[in-house]
Amino acid sequence: MHRIFQERPEILAPVFGVLDVPLPAKVTVDAVTTDVTETRPLERRVDTVLRIGPSDGEDFLLAIEAQSKRVPGKEASWGYYIAYLQAKYGLPVLLLVVCQDRGTAKWAAGPFDCGARGWTAQRTYPLVAGPDNLPVITDVRTVAKNLALAALSALAHARSAECGAILEAIGSALQELQETDPETAGYFFEFLEINLGNTPAGEEWKGIMSFVSYFPGRGTVRETAYLEGRAEGQIEERVSMILSVLEKRGIPVPEDTRERITSCADLDTLALWVDRSWTAAAVEDLFAEDPAVPGVSPEQA
Repeated sequence: MHRIFQERPEILAPVFGVLDVPLPAKVTVDAVTTDVTETRPLERRVDTVLRIGPSDGEDFLLAIEAQSKRVPGKEASWGYYIAYLQAKYGLPVLLLVVCQDRGTAKWAAGPFDCGARGWTAQRTYPLVAGPDNLPVITDVRTVAKNLALAALSALAHARSAECGAILEAIGSALQELQETDPETAGYFFEFLEINLGNTPAGEEWKGIMSFVSYFPGRGTVRETAYLEGRAEGQIEERVSMILSVLEKRGIPVPEDTRERITSCADLDTLALWVDRSWTAAAVEDLFAEDPAVPGVSPEQA
């Protein structure tokens, strides 16, 4: 969910608006390295870091984390990210946490204190975007004007009764957009397909978009190129998701195992590893033989 802020920076102004944090319409946005590692044995990465250059004031860094559930100790990592980025770049830092359920969003809002003997040395106040403050957008015209925000809204409300209406509106807007800007339409179609996954909302989204010309099954030259690029993008997304989930769950990934994951190009195998990453007790659990997966040999798995 965090990558949409980097890939579609137009989402920043409306999201900051719902968070009641002033941000002018004219800003420059540049991606910053997400590596906040100081020593090799301990790897730390923020999901996304952006340098924001508002037209009415000084630049600042925006660290963005997608959080699917409460993770003990994560608040300490957030405090570290902020302190490290401020020290490294000499700029103010804000932390935005994007959540899909109210319980996680309530926890992520903090504040989180670090101190002792009644004295607070550091306090972390994340900004949180989730079901309670991201709008439910079901009007097609409004969606067309705010596609990125509508897509984020669909993810935030994916478990609510309003999600179907949001997805219907997005589908209608993309059907019109594909005539003039198929690349953007394809991006949002894929963004929602990947992030909604095999959930009930994901299946509903696939049904809504099954008639669109860039959807699989049309056999056009554009579709062939789209599917090839889409496969590469899915491989990258799934590899990134596996490593991110393992990192968030505190499971070490040795360098040779990381190479095995990043070099895999089989979507079925990667999908299996994504599922297992959420429950694996150790990274080796990803590679257990599973005969139920067609075309995946024990060596491949």
